[in-house]
Formats: sequence, structure tokens, C-alpha cells
Amino acid sequence: MPDSTSARITDAAPAAREVRGTSGPPVAGWLERIVRSKAVAVTALVLPGLWPAWPIVNQNPSVLADPGEYLLHHLGFVACVLLAVVLTFTPLRVLFPRWRAAVALNRHRRLVGVTVFVYAALHFVMYLIYEGGFGKLASDIGKPFILSGTVALGILFALTITSVDRAVRALGARRWKHLHRLVYLGAALAAYHQIDASKVFPLQVVWIFGPMLVLQGARIVKRFARSDPAPPPRVPQIGSPKT
Repeated sequence: MPDSTSARITDAAPAAREVRGTSGPPVAGWLERIVRSKAVAVTALVLPGLWPAWPIVNQNPSVLADPGEYLLHHLGFVACVLLAVVLTFTPLRVLFPRWRAAVALNRHRRLVGVTVFVYAALHFVMYLIYEGGFGKLASDIGKPFILSGTVALGILFALTITSVDRAVRALGARRWKHLHRLVYLGAALAAYHQIDASKVFPLQVVWIFGPMLVLQGARIVKRFARSDPAPPPRVPQIGSPKT
């Protein structure tokens, strides 16, 4: 993403995706190569979606009792986890600018952000299939957890379709940044949706979003700490040429 102060789940500026030339202490070369690898990133993003096949193949009774509900909850859970993960990328880069692995992570921000929407959309589709379609959605939209989840999905959709470079040029950098800061609202709504729907325990939401909140807080503290205070007014000295 083009600006470290903006909260975005997608990467649109080529300059922000460029990690070559970043100075810093040496790190294990293999770690940086793994983090930079798009194949590794794609594999890591696809595997959570394939995980439900494991308990089904192994004839897990609790899953086989209602596989539709299991898949519905699993897809929403993965979307929340990946959303929290991608929101750590910018703070890691800002807090550890000389750590090449942290900088390299930001190469995949757009990919991870789009994947978050894909999992969230699949979660929504499973809801429609499992619960009874748009008619059920219309009757339940007044429920807080349904409304929060629907709005969160809408935010993710807006961020996804504006993740391309053309959208940055069309909207302008300032408007684009403001739009993509809505990701924080989307994350808050997603967390509430998970808790209120009893899909996860509140403690699980803490460990999903807690590290992201800590890193974002540290980034804000660093931002204000490095702001240079205004210089004190200059007091003319007696006998100086300007007095």
C-alpha cells in the first residue's frame, strides 16, 4: 500500500510493493525468500479453505452431524483470522523498517486482502444455502449479528473492487486512502458478528485481533513520538543587529 498511515487491506501502489534496496540488519536469507515467495503465500491462503475436508474424510462425528454448519462457521472464522493478519503488515513494516521479512510481507497485501473477501463471500453464500436464501436474510437483517456481518461484507467488497491501480487513479490518492481506512470498521463489525453469532468465544476474538491491536497501537505511538516538536520562538538578544 502506498502509505503507511492508512488502514488498508489491499496494495495498490507499486512503490509500496518494492522491497529491494531496503536497508537493515541481515536476516536469514531463507526466511526472506519464503516470505517473498508468491507461491508460498498462495499456498498458505488456500490451505485453510481445504481444512474442512480433513475432519470429513476422517469421519469426525461432530462435523458429519452437520457439515453445512461446520463449513459456514469455518469460512467466517478464516476470513476474520486473515483480516486480522493482513492488518498487521503495515505496523510490522513501520515498527521494524530494517527487518526485510516484515517489509517483504507487504508485497502480498493485495493478495491477502482479496482472499479475505473471497472467504467472507463464501461464508455469505453458505449462509444463504444453509439458512434459506435471501428471504431468510431479509427477515433476519434486523438482528445485530446479521446486520453487522452484512455491512462488514459490503465494506470488504468495496475495498476489493478498488484494490486495483486504476481505482487509485480514478479516486485520487486522498479519497482512496479515506475509503480504505474503512477496513478498521469492517474488522470491528466482523469481530462483533463472530461474538454475537456465538461462532467463536470472546476469548478467541481477543487472540485473533489482539496482536493486531497491539501492533497498530505501537505504530500510532511511534508516529506521534517521532513527530518533531515545534521549535521555540527565537528571542532577539540585546545588542544583536536586529534589536
